[in-house]
Amino acid sequence: MTSNPIGHITNIIDPGDALGEVLFGLIMALTWTVGSRLVFENEGLDVHELIVATIGCNVAWGIIDAVLFILGTTFYKSRRLRLFRQIKAAKSESVALMVLAKEFPIEEAPFSGKAADADALYRSLLTLASRADPVKVSLSKGDLFAAIAIFFLVSATSIPAVTPFIFIDNAHFALRISNLFLIMLLFVTGYAWATFSGGRPFYAGMTMTCLGLLLVAIAIALGG
Repeated sequence: MTSNPIGHITNIIDPGDALGEVLFGLIMALTWTVGSRLVFENEGLDVHELIVATIGCNVAWGIIDAVLFILGTTFYKSRRLRLFRQIKAAKSESVALMVLAKEFPIEEAPFSGKAADADALYRSLLTLASRADPVKVSLSKGDLFAAIAIFFLVSATSIPAVTPFIFIDNAHFALRISNLFLIMLLFVTGYAWATFSGGRPFYAGMTMTCLGLLLVAIAIALGG
């Protein structure tokens, strides 16, 4: 059994989805802090207001993302049930195989498969579907735990953004440290992404950092 927190999270939610939620939360927090820096230069900075706004924004989006995950999961399961019924209702084996091939195209897989192997796969799925019975679409405990994990991942990214303001009295310096923390975490997120996907960690970290900063710049420019 995995004992570290990251292992627990990746057992609940796909690593790519988890890192995507962390990236989203970091971009949200960085948008607030960078935008506040612009305000700071012109009007001064209300530290308490910034802390409340940053945490509130990420918590709100954590809730939204969790709800969207539940809706997406329900849609996915309903679609799979619809596929099952289409296969059951198919007038012939060839029609059922076409339905499966359309739903699970081998051409999109990251490998080159032979036609005979693809046909064997679809026939195996058809055999499984023909012997199975439909079940009621419902959310599992795993789905609910995943939604909770998403909420915490997005919400928790506000912590490094606001922590410097708690321990540093100089608001201008605290804002710089906050931005630095978030930028470093963008790099760490990209590095971890490559570790899970088999890419080049340093290259992925730099790419994620640049991409995150670009998205922050776009969000600020559009008034986000």
